[in-house]
Amino acid sequence: MLAALPRASDPNVLVDASTLDDAGVYRLDGQRALVQTVDFFTPILDDPEDYGAVAAANALSDVYAMGGRPLTALNILCFPEGKLPLSVLAAILRGGGRTLAAAGVALLGGHSVADQELKYGLAVTGLVDPRRVWTNAGARPGDALVLTKPIGTGVLSTALKKGRLAEGALAALTASMLQLNRDAMQVAAAFEVHACTDVTGCGLAGHGFELALASHVALEIELKAVPLLPDALRWTGRGMKTRGDRVNRDYVQRRYQTPERAEAALVDLMFDPQTSGGLLFAVPAPSADRLVESLRATAGAAHSARIGRVLPPGDDFLIFR
Repeated sequence: MLAALPRASDPNVLVDASTLDDAGVYRLDGQRALVQTVDFFTPILDDPEDYGAVAAANALSDVYAMGGRPLTALNILCFPEGKLPLSVLAAILRGGGRTLAAAGVALLGGHSVADQELKYGLAVTGLVDPRRVWTNAGARPGDALVLTKPIGTGVLSTALKKGRLAEGALAALTASMLQLNRDAMQVAAAFEVHACTDVTGCGLAGHGFELALASHVALEIELKAVPLLPDALRWTGRGMKTRGDRVNRDYVQRRYQTPERAEAALVDLMFDPQTSGGLLFAVPAPSADRLVESLRATAGAAHSARIGRVLPPGDDFLIFR
């Protein structure tokens, strides 16, 4: 569907949709470029205020993934009139505003429509130095891969919808999704970063695939090194998958390898769609352990881990070990 869209001819467009990156980047001058993104989705949590706060954190993440600083936001809301009380709408917007305030982002307004299904998110504009833009297209063979948040939000939110998620796992799920990627971005900015993407709806496998595709490399991921949310592996092993699991497998187009004796549930989690997931960095291998140490000392990035490495291109884009 996207193939027919015209490519931007403006030389100030530094990043567009051609590399499947997290946000677009438009150069204003030699020191400033705009970062623009939009994201919205159906409820991920039962609490409407937490849902709004998570949706805002998820939308802001795309700007952080480009190495940028979000400045302004616009609400996007689809609301089923007559099906939910207006107090729910107020709580969602209050939650979104709470996250924006914590991030120092100004809410300028927004747009709403009547719809059959509730959806909320934001369009976000930020700034980045055009000489220091992070993209998903710069990974180099020999780089190490560092992930800043545990995965498993998709399977846990499914367990929540079925009323089977324990309180401890729900608390961990909510806390992870509410955590801004701002601090992790600021820590990594002191290091040499060759490529970055945030791990959201396409899962670790899908966003890793995009990074490998854009960078013309392959990624080797150590399955047991990937941090997981509490109970994520257990519920995945019991078949608590989302529709996104199948969609993400189709997206990767079977361009991946798994070990013969790999734990099936662990492989499944690589395709689990994430909401407000962490940042995935490709950095020079000698600095990776120092980056992980610095991230773990930072609020919200305590589960950061070195999860693999970048390889020269081959027949497959992803190799799970």
